[in-house]
Amino acid sequence: MNRRESLRVLGLTAVSTGIVLEACKPGKETETVAKVDEEVKPGRQPFETERDKKLNSYKFFSEHEMTTIAILSDIIIPKDDKSGSATDAKVPDFIEFIVKDMPSHQIPMRGGLKWLDIQSLNRFGKSFKEVSADQQIAIVEDIAYPQKIKPGMQPGVNFFSLMRNLTASGFFTTEIGIKDIGYMGNQPNIWEGVPADVLKQYGMENV
Repeated sequence: MNRRESLRVLGLTAVSTGIVLEACKPGKETETVAKVDEEVKPGRQPFETERDKKLNSYKFFSEHEMTTIAILSDIIIPKDDKSGSATDAKVPDFIEFIVKDMPSHQIPMRGGLKWLDIQSLNRFGKSFKEVSADQQIAIVEDIAYPQKIKPGMQPGVNFFSLMRNLTASGFFTTEIGIKDIGYMGNQPNIWEGVPADVLKQYGMENV
């Protein structure tokens, strides 16, 4: 999947959370306490700062899961000559934060990552993060196009739709992503005076 193709399929479907897999229970890896950023950012309300501090105080995804998320996000939005990749924009960190802030994403994401590893093990004998780039793309190609679902692939399609939407949300709300789409936002005007033709129209060109 090239960058243009991966961006095109971002809009194919709405997010679905109908993954029918039982998510594995968090193990010791997921209980690792993360370093909390104590800095209070301008414009944040106290309750927002406290919420962020709480969410940043622990890890939800294991190291294995975060590596898989990083690989998937870069498959969805790879680096090119125009801008950086999803991991350059720290999309995996965004997804880690979002699933803690929106717990409804936790089972679909963890279940989907588990499904991906099982699929990879069955086909190539290794987890998704351990197989070759070509083998990773082969799996992704089977779940990236909801209109071309193969038998038994619906759980993977649902997961990848969620992963794709989270990746796009994370990427296009960063400086890298905003520059990528060419959004300029509000720009200060440069006043160069009344145009000459307007001054001439009102006989004020020599004023």
